[in-house]
Amino acid sequence: MRFFSLLLIIACGARAQEGWPMGRHALAIECPGGELPFGLILDAAGGRLRGWIENGPERIEIPRVTWGDELVLDFTHYDSQVVLRVDSREKRLHGTWTKVRGAGKASRMKVVTSTSPSRFPVSGAAHDPSWIDGRWAVRFASSEDPAVGLFTAAKSPPYAVTGTFMTTLGDYRYLAGNVDRGVTRLSCFDGAHAFLFHVRSGADGTMSGDFWSSGTWHEKLSGKRDASARLPDCWKLTSWIEGADLSKVTFTDLDGKQRSLDDPAFQGKARLIEVFGTWCPNCHDHGAYMAELHRRYADKGLRVLGLAFEHTDDHARSARQVKTFRERHGARFPVLIAGLSDKNKATDRLGLLDRIRSYPTTIFMDGAGRIRGVHQGFSGPATREAHDRLRRRFESLIEDMLASK
Repeated sequence: MRFFSLLLIIACGARAQEGWPMGRHALAIECPGGELPFGLILDAAGGRLRGWIENGPERIEIPRVTWGDELVLDFTHYDSQVVLRVDSREKRLHGTWTKVRGAGKASRMKVVTSTSPSRFPVSGAAHDPSWIDGRWAVRFASSEDPAVGLFTAAKSPPYAVTGTFMTTLGDYRYLAGNVDRGVTRLSCFDGAHAFLFHVRSGADGTMSGDFWSSGTWHEKLSGKRDASARLPDCWKLTSWIEGADLSKVTFTDLDGKQRSLDDPAFQGKARLIEVFGTWCPNCHDHGAYMAELHRRYADKGLRVLGLAFEHTDDHARSARQVKTFRERHGARFPVLIAGLSDKNKATDRLGLLDRIRSYPTTIFMDGAGRIRGVHQGFSGPATREAHDRLRRRFESLIEDMLASK
């Protein structure tokens, strides 16, 4: 049966090379704020069916794409799946996105083919995309901490806009959309999160708007243009508990064995402890960077240890997700299953930080066991210069620890 299924997939891929549905598709998730668009690219060159999600300049390869009775986009690293019915006569794809979330509960949202030639529909009215272009000081209604908006707007149809919001917890990754009659609509879908923003221009260089996350969250936001807008120092927001003892903190490895954080295998001239969750897109940006740092500095004495806080207490499931995470990023450093993703429970379980406020959080420890820094959140590639600055800061601190005696 498995051999027959493989032949069917290869046959479908070979047939699909000749035309539709291979190529680009404009899809949208139906959410409470309206349609949330994203791009899909399908290709079957060489008999191998592959797919990518597009959000402006970002292209995310889908780990597994199969086409039998239905087209299945399997985001294994997020425990997420888009199942689409292929209507060859109407040239449409439509179906359901299913995502396993907190406490192991699954959410489902409808996916349809978008009819707009641009990411969001654009009317024939006059447009002034310059209002959104630039840097903004932003407040989300649910947060006491400030945020920063970074946007670039095209000055010709379809008035495309790309950018992101940076927060003390992380960024909203690659947002893409366009301006229509004073309203900027932006979206991002990466297999884990589905973000939708409707932002309106106001008088005197202000903005106001709405943010929806999948079908589970909605809040207001406001902002004003500010070329000097900055986040609080994310190196000063989360603190190490003085006197915390690594030897008293134990978690299970992927094989179910209890391991102490002071295990000699985890020690080196410099140590990074990565507090993360495999369900978190910012953690995947961060995890890819941790894997890069490990490759570059391991021979010089750097040790990286991941502590995964997952959505369920099913160890087998958590271990499976962590293995997928490591394979996706080519990570060769050890990862322990640390507990549940609920931040209050995770804080109690870890017992090393005053509070876990963000996934990821990075702990820097030198060879003598001294804490050299705790960084909350992560500014990913979508934040551009902020991402580059953070990389330089991380690497400077690592090199300083490695040089210490």
